[in-house]
Amino acid sequence: MKKIPMRSCIITKEKLPKKELIRVVRTPEGEIVIDEIGKANGRGAYLKKDIEVIKKAKNNKVLNRVLEVEVPDSIYEKLEEIVQK
Repeated sequence: MKKIPMRSCIITKEKLPKKELIRVVRTPEGEIVIDEIGKANGRGAYLKKDIEVIKKAKNNKVLNRVLEVEVPDSIYEKLEEIVQK
């Protein structure tokens, strides 16, 4: 039996399977990327695939704190697109 990797959403604090979360990463070069395969190098933060969670993250600037860098609005727009798919 394969173990399902669990991660915590930085907004809801829920423990969820990695597949139900989106990982946002600050790469070693300082870029912010949405890591859709979950393998990118760098400091990552997980968000639940939920439009309300994405909006909350944007309003609270939680990603800025967790990743210790200014997260551009374009990242939140991409996150919203991914969630709505």
